[in-house]
Amino acid sequence: MTAPVARVSSHLLLVEDEESLALTLSDRLEAEGYVVEHCIDGESALTLLESQPIDVMILDLMLPGIDGFEVCRELRQRGLRLPVLMLTARSEVVDKVVGLKLGADDYLTKPFEMAELLARLEALLRRTTKGQTGSQLYDFGDLRVDFRRAEITREGEPVSLSSMEFRLLQEFIEHRGEVLSREHLLDEVWGYEATPYSRTVDVHVASLRQKLEPTPSHPRFIITVHRRGYRFDG
Repeated sequence: MTAPVARVSSHLLLVEDEESLALTLSDRLEAEGYVVEHCIDGESALTLLESQPIDVMILDLMLPGIDGFEVCRELRQRGLRLPVLMLTARSEVVDKVVGLKLGADDYLTKPFEMAELLARLEALLRRTTKGQTGSQLYDFGDLRVDFRRAEITREGEPVSLSSMEFRLLQEFIEHRGEVLSREHLLDEVWGYEATPYSRTVDVHVASLRQKLEPTPSHPRFIITVHRRGYRFDG
């Protein structure tokens, strides 16, 4: 059962140069209640993002001009936090890992089922908005997390996190001192079932460590608990 109320006002940007796929996706997404903007290349997508508020993006990896990797890198450098679902015709793990490291929140490999695409979009939007009504601040190390604004700063300077990186950090903070399994994090942060061997959690944890830890190779905040998962000690 779908939940149209949760996405009625969601403004979606589809960046896809394959005309037939773009038309099929646009028609279905609009039928599901999304307001869809469509761009066929990365340059026009980045231009549109400067002028229109977008809630979620579907971003093809292989685009004319700058590819999906560069689009994702650029929008994160601009401080845009909208969730990004990357589409790729490649099955190599390295492409998915690179996409996640550059700020994508999730990915699907073509061909895919429309039901899975819709479920992942719902999960991204649900996890992005979860917990945004609070006003509390949380400090650890030289960092401050503002849950209301969904921002993190180091000595007053902003630290750029993707929406999923922020959600992952929020989950760690909410369960400070607890050991959280990868399965728990996949379910609570990404909101879909995935194989326990998925590298999604590990890649995002590694990225968080690079951005937050004083010495990422010897983390003091996000601790690996062998064969069990991770524990936040911030």
